[in-house]
Formats: sequence, C-alpha cells, structure tokens
Amino acid sequence: MSRRRVGLLGTVSVLVAVAGCSPQPEDPPVDPPTPDACNPQWLDTIVPGTLTVGTDQPAYPPWFVDDAPESGAGFESAVAYAVANQLGYEPDKVSWVRVPFNNAIAPGPKNFDVDINQFSITEERRAAVDFSSPYYDVSQAVIALDGTPAAAATTLADLRDVKLGAQVGTTSFRAITEVVVPTAEPAVFNNNDDAKAALRNGSIDALVLDLPTAFYVTAAEIDDATIVGQLAQPSGQPEQFGLVLDKGSPLTGCVSAAVDELRGNGTLDSLQAEWLADVAGAPVLS
Repeated sequence: MSRRRVGLLGTVSVLVAVAGCSPQPEDPPVDPPTPDACNPQWLDTIVPGTLTVGTDQPAYPPWFVDDAPESGAGFESAVAYAVANQLGYEPDKVSWVRVPFNNAIAPGPKNFDVDINQFSITEERRAAVDFSSPYYDVSQAVIALDGTPAAAATTLADLRDVKLGAQVGTTSFRAITEVVVPTAEPAVFNNNDDAKAALRNGSIDALVLDLPTAFYVTAAEIDDATIVGQLAQPSGQPEQFGLVLDKGSPLTGCVSAAVDELRGNGTLDSLQAEWLADVAGAPVLS
C-alpha cells in the first residue's frame, strides 16, 4: 500500500489571532483569521517576508516536473505557489527546502513553514503535525496493460464487460461497484501486490487504484501498463491531501483559509485538470 493511502480526514480547529496568527485557546472557539492578518507583514514565518516550502527529493511528476519544485510546474508546485500568492507572497518570496517524507510528519521543529508532498490527512498524523484544509480529493484510476481492450476504454460503458479488480475494503473497490457497475463480479485482493500480480498474469483485465498509486505503478513497477482514466468519487469520505505545518503553527489558520479560497474560486479544480488530467493522460471517464 502506498505511504499516501492512509486514513480518513479528521477535524482539528486551529484558531488564529488577528495580530499575528498565533494559536489561541481552543475553548471558547474564535472566528477564522481576517484577511488583514494573513499577509507577509504579520505572518510569523521562519524567514521574515518569505514563505519556506518543503518537499521530498526527488519530487516526481505529475506533482512536480523535472524534480524542480521552484519552477511552478506540476500540480503540487502550482498549488504551493497559488497558496503563497493568496497569502501575498510573490514567487521570488517563496523558497524551497528538501525534506524526507517521514521527517516532515515526525514530531519536532521544522525547517519549513509548509510542506507539500501528497500527505494524506489522518488522525494519527494530526497528533504530530498540523494540516491545512485539503487541497486535493484523491481520485481513483483504472490501469490496464498496453494493447488490451481495457486499455482502449474511453467510457464507463467500455469497462463494464471487462474483468476488474481492486484491494478489498478500499475506496478503489467501492468505485468499481458504485461508479463502473460492471456486469461481472469484480475480483478482490488482500493487498495491491496481489492485485498487480493478477494484472500482469491476465487474471484481471484492469486494476483500480488511487491515482497517486496508479502514477507510481505505471511509471516504476509495470512498464507496459497505462492509466486508462479516472473515476468519479464514490460515496463516503474521500482520502484527501493537505499541506503539513509544525504542530501548533501560527500559520495553520491562514494557510487553511488560503486553500479554502482556492477551492472556492475554482483554482484547485483548474490546476487539477491541467496537471493531473490533461498532462498526465488521465481523463475522467463518464
């Protein structure tokens, strides 16, 4: 199972004071930070006037391009710069540091203000770090071997008569039954390794995985596999990615407000279409 595929979204209130976005007691609750508080003049960043963003190395596509997060190319690079812009930081006031995935979510002081690296929001991780509001609801994707009928599918109807498989008890399996609604009973597997083996040996025609895992499998594990497309969200709570901040960070409320605004005004949808669908070749099947 991918390191990214864990847990359900929890709820933690991060309460921010107008004068400096510093944490306030959780009882009683206060209003979210005002726009005036969430700008470089007041934000308590590691380097005053600069937003320091962390990510792992190497940084893989389609989340980043050419292992160059500072370029703004790739979904998460673009999201980071959009959040920075929403907070009032120009691109030249954004700096990047490389932080191993596990170090970023470990307890203790951070050398970044925010870190973006496909971190699923979970209650377990919330015990050690803060998360922003979610910037991405993880989609499910269909992969198939090159040259097969399943790989040529362009609609849900094209998939209904092929043998599909997924790990038991996952959102991927629920997407098969609720979104594709195949004519044959889908195959279930105890883990994704078994499911990938079944795809390789032809026991199934196509495999449904979360999109980040599908990118990795087709790029690094099964060379002759391709992403057929994405599936609409099934019912229930989706897996979601959030930016990571130090536990109790004075920036959490402001960063969450920025992400919420980007979601509300359609920016996140536009970036997802640009970098995760059009560029990555993973259209949403309907």
